[in-house]
Amino acid sequence: MHTHEGMGNGFETSVTLLVLALLLVYPVAAWKTNNHYRRWPIHRYVFWGSGILSAGAALVGPVADWTHMNFAGHMTGHLLLGMLAPLLLVFAKPVTLLLRTLPVQAARRVTGVLNSQPLGLLTHPMTATVLNIGGLYLLYTTGLYPMMHQSTALYALIHLHVFLAGYLFTSALIYIDLTPHRYSHVYRAGILILALAGHKILSKYLYAHPPGGVGKAEAEQGAMLMYYGGDVVDLALIIILCYHWYEATAPRLQASETLEMRQE
Repeated sequence: MHTHEGMGNGFETSVTLLVLALLLVYPVAAWKTNNHYRRWPIHRYVFWGSGILSAGAALVGPVADWTHMNFAGHMTGHLLLGMLAPLLLVFAKPVTLLLRTLPVQAARRVTGVLNSQPLGLLTHPMTATVLNIGGLYLLYTTGLYPMMHQSTALYALIHLHVFLAGYLFTSALIYIDLTPHRYSHVYRAGILILALAGHKILSKYLYAHPPGGVGKAEAEQGAMLMYYGGDVVDLALIIILCYHWYEATAPRLQASETLEMRQE
């Protein structure tokens, strides 16, 4: 069992205020830009709110309390913070909204950063996969997992990494929001297969080798939750990638079939 004695009220208050601020800023920004651009779709507000609440639930509230007490609870928080929330937030298109909101010069500077080589390296599908899946291996196969329950700063840093790496991974594989550095569907599909394999292997490893301070029964529950719970988001990524792949190739296939019919 893992208590959270090191987690003070200050941490929970900070997260709560951040969640409330993010829930407020996004719709205000979207509403303000509606006067100058096409009206921001309602479903993106829903994706944003759902994503922020999913991430917040992993850090504050009953689910968050459970994550400190049980490894299965911890894994539930991991699925919410590192997988579900990033997927929902990518569909909210925050980068596109940011560029709509900023003055022209500031938007150009942000676009320059997005197009830069360092950011291109950071958002490369392989880099994103290493940061995401590799970070989990580092967390669960070293002493980091028990250590983070003793330090609020380390706890916050690790959870920030889980969220950002999850968002980076999701946005690098499915192109929903503005993404300057793009790679082929074949390449991204290959990276996704590697990432899914890495996630499955880690969950099986945790089933047999519990992290420090975690009992065997807890480890088995958490590992099974990681194995099967992640399938839902993984399936969504597969469907979206395949759908985009089909959309990209369907016009060519139709044109090719039309040409063949004319030649006949």
